[in-house]
Amino acid sequence: MKIPIHVSEESREPIYHQVETQIKTLIASGQLLPGTPLPSIRALAGDVGCSVITTRRVYQNLENAGFIKTVQGKGTFVREIENVRKEETRQKVVYEAFEKAVEQGMQLGCTEEELGTIFQESIKKYYKNGG
Repeated sequence: MKIPIHVSEESREPIYHQVETQIKTLIASGQLLPGTPLPSIRALAGDVGCSVITTRRVYQNLENAGFIKTVQGKGTFVREIENVRKEETRQKVVYEAFEKAVEQGMQLGCTEEELGTIFQESIKKYYKNGG
């Protein structure tokens, strides 16, 4: 199974964190349902274009956080997570994305007011185009 993950080499965020965040998002949003088999560590590394060590770290972190489970000899699967955790994950991912956008805007010299305007325009544009 191939999952829709995209990494950016230009990002200051480590690749393992990009992949881990995207898998958490897919699980929390219900795009990856409980019991869904995930690709092997090697297959994911090939799909993403990173090392096996990186994908092993992603899977270990996700398993430690309770998002996935590995069954010896069968593979790695999405775990059932509570709605509270789904909501926490959803909010955390969006919050982190906003923080990065604000940081970039400030580095470019934007004022708080400019960032607020850009944010509001982005929301209107997104929903106007059907989300």
